[in-house]
Amino acid sequence: MKSVTIRTTINGKAYELDVRPNMTLLDLLRDELGLSGTKRGCEVGECGSCTVLLNGQAVNSCLILVPQIDGQGILTIEGLANGDKLHPLQESFLDHDAVHCGFCTPGMLMSAKDLLDHTPNPSEAETRSAISGNLCRCSGYQQIVDAIREVENVRRKT
Repeated sequence: MKSVTIRTTINGKAYELDVRPNMTLLDLLRDELGLSGTKRGCEVGECGSCTVLLNGQAVNSCLILVPQIDGQGILTIEGLANGDKLHPLQESFLDHDAVHCGFCTPGMLMSAKDLLDHTPNPSEAETRSAISGNLCRCSGYQQIVDAIREVENVRRKT
């Protein structure tokens, strides 16, 4: 199969890559670039474990073909923290015991970031809707919702 050349920015780093046109973004991130924080779950867009931000919008990376990211910007869980300083969402997940096995956590955090970046002061219903594409089998969702809403409450106070 003939490869295609794409240019993209992932976590602030510019890339020029020769890729198979049928490669998914999930495969590129995990298998080619070693960014294994994005989890491989159902591979059909149902579980949300592979959620990343594409130009600031949450997407299931298992459903995006790499040629679609040409000229686009990607943010993965590895890019959420600022060096050793965790993102406020990551801190809040820890503070609220919203991380159990951790498998869903990267996707949950990326969906939460999309929500908070685009919806000031989301309601509980908006918060639940924003993470409705992310399945958690351990904690239930209340701690996760509380963690997300706490970040927005702190942000509003500052």
